[in-house]
Amino acid sequence: MGKNRSGQKKRSIAIFAAGCFWSKEYHFQKQPGVVSTRVGFTGGHLPKPGYQEVCRKDTGHAEAVEVSFDPDQTNFRCLAKYFFQFHDPTVDRTENGGQYRSAIFYHNETQKEVAEQLIEELKANGYAVKTTLERATTFWPAEARHQKYCESRGMQPRDHFQQRFEKTST
Repeated sequence: MGKNRSGQKKRSIAIFAAGCFWSKEYHFQKQPGVVSTRVGFTGGHLPKPGYQEVCRKDTGHAEAVEVSFDPDQTNFRCLAKYFFQFHDPTVDRTENGGQYRSAIFYHNETQKEVAEQLIEELKANGYAVKTTLERATTFWPAEARHQKYCESRGMQPRDHFQQRFEKTST
């Protein structure tokens, strides 16, 4: 892994939301180039929300996965493509406060542009994508009992992977 000027390993961050965060974290942490993951909440108005508060459906927060990755091994586009293929981005999950909405919380214009390109590609392939693009704000980590939930309980979530992109698209 490359290093930055201060000698630290290079890492980039991506944040994705697509329903319950437990299974999403499980799948992301298995992707090549992913260094770490953590589940939490973002996109709402309540500072430092906990799981119970978000479940009230009035905070505006989404359950999300923060993915830290090595940009020498993978990139945002690969992770975003995977995101669009392991959940159904055509389902409107904004009811009940949007806790389970499909969203990409982008950190910069490059991430936003990549996500827009992928959404346009999906639409051109006939998918009515409901995923929203939202500027990343504070990511509030969920309580410790939610981190690596599936792994710590020996659970293996079902794989809902569906090829939605042309195989030549990277």
